[in-house]
Amino acid sequence: MRVGIDAMGGDSAPAVEVKGAVAARQFLGPQDRIVLVGREDAIRRQLSGTKDPQGHIDVVHADQAVGMDEAPVEALRGKPRSSLAVMVQMHARGELDACISCGNTGAFVAAAQMRLRRLSGVHRPGIAVISPTLHGPVALCDVGANVNCRPQHLHQYGVMASVYMRSICGINRPRVGLLNVGAEEAKGNDLVKRTHELFRKDPHTNFIGNVEGRDLFGGVCDVVVCEGFVGNVMLKLIEGMANGLVQALLSVLNRQMPGATDAIEKAGQAIAARYDYNEYGGAPLLGVNGICIICHGASDYRGVMNAVRAAREYATCQANQQITALLAGRDEG
Repeated sequence: MRVGIDAMGGDSAPAVEVKGAVAARQFLGPQDRIVLVGREDAIRRQLSGTKDPQGHIDVVHADQAVGMDEAPVEALRGKPRSSLAVMVQMHARGELDACISCGNTGAFVAAAQMRLRRLSGVHRPGIAVISPTLHGPVALCDVGANVNCRPQHLHQYGVMASVYMRSICGINRPRVGLLNVGAEEAKGNDLVKRTHELFRKDPHTNFIGNVEGRDLFGGVCDVVVCEGFVGNVMLKLIEGMANGLVQALLSVLNRQMPGATDAIEKAGQAIAARYDYNEYGGAPLLGVNGICIICHGASDYRGVMNAVRAAREYATCQANQQITALLAGRDEG
């Protein structure tokens, strides 16, 4: 397997990407390769202090980079030699089997749609993020790929995320909930009501009805479907809330139990690690004709390392083939 990494994408590029690529060798077989795409001199400087005895890492030069604050389509058109554009083009030509970026999410999604195209039957790709809960993992889809959704887009997010949860997390019949302002069928805007009808008519998806935001952590469902604007807000709220709650808990415990500081800190670290996006290695862009893993811009090397693992798992379970088989021949408008 050949995995491409956008070496200029993240907040701390290319140091994090290079360190993550080196650490990811544990997930690779003898014939596997990692291809770092970006400014070769900068990448080589970071590689100079590492050891790659089996020669798992290659470097492909790209002298431009897409910034986090750049408009996605304009950036891709204006920077055809950017690390992101070159990497996705390599994937489209069959020179890579998967690609990973911690950079501009909108640009990554746009490049994937333009170069890789969509899987047969897919209307719009969606980003699926796994959130850990006390009741097990829950996939939230979409979290930012598509903010102008139609009912058929949301329905397909449920179908694709179900494949992902079944294949990656081993959940036999993932329960799919549609995010709404209330559980009652009559609630919500026109988009949600029409999406509910599509799910209700689908005998192949284990649809349990509408769910509220609090149900994400209540063990109610395994997949939560929403449009990208709402999903992205939810994702960042979860990240901030998890960190805030851990810090508040540690503060209270340290005041009430001053003699147990070490034990409290270890417990806090364990809780924080459970909700650390670096442990999950990024989110797949479901529905594109390839494997694209989107990482947090602030990922450390573990995030990049685990993204390589996630790409390999995604390829092994043949999720794209399953999605195509499920959606083939369906007419959803």
